[in-house]
Amino acid sequence: MSSSFRLIDVSHTVEHGMITYKGLPPPAISDHLSREASRERYAPGTEFHIGRIEMVANTGTYLDSPFHRYEAGADLSQLKLESLANLDGVVLRRVNAPETGISAASLENIDVKGKAVLFHTGWDSHWRTEHYSSGAHPFVTAEAAEYLARGGASVVGIDSFNIDATADGTRPAHSILLAQGIPVVEHLCGLGDLPDNNFRFFAVPVKVKGMGTFPVRAFAIVAS
Repeated sequence: MSSSFRLIDVSHTVEHGMITYKGLPPPAISDHLSREASRERYAPGTEFHIGRIEMVANTGTYLDSPFHRYEAGADLSQLKLESLANLDGVVLRRVNAPETGISAASLENIDVKGKAVLFHTGWDSHWRTEHYSSGAHPFVTAEAAEYLARGGASVVGIDSFNIDATADGTRPAHSILLAQGIPVVEHLCGLGDLPDNNFRFFAVPVKVKGMGTFPVRAFAIVAS
């Protein structure tokens, strides 16, 4: 019997030495206990691998909680699952748009309340290239972020280098959305495989106290 739904992965693979955000160190993946070394600890024919990873939180496809921007904001451990999982999703297409800034006008007449609003810009095609972090990436303007905040979006995601422009130190989209308790997912990929709507979105980080950002395995459930 065929399944009545499809699972679509929209997150990047984390690999040893890869750069997600230029200027931040890459993840270092290694053995804590190799299979060869484990053979000395277990019965003949039994072996295990225990891996080790050292990385900054902003690695791969990751989610920002309010604590990332605000000291008093909710950290990863305080986010409710209902705000991260099984969300009604909507995709806004901005591939090859003439303007890099995504305006509030592009969101007119779209009901975002309680939804995962995902911006498909196609910038993920530059992943792990110099151009990806060149500063020419698509981003969400302050006006669009205000629209999303007023409309009560649950999560906002983008397949770009940053949800904000990075030419200066201001980060209005982060500031506006996280101030309203709306998590942000950056460095998504494969959003072209999703329908415009009628799918469920998941982006759940590890439940870590005292941290505001962590990688996620972001995916969608789409009816067949």
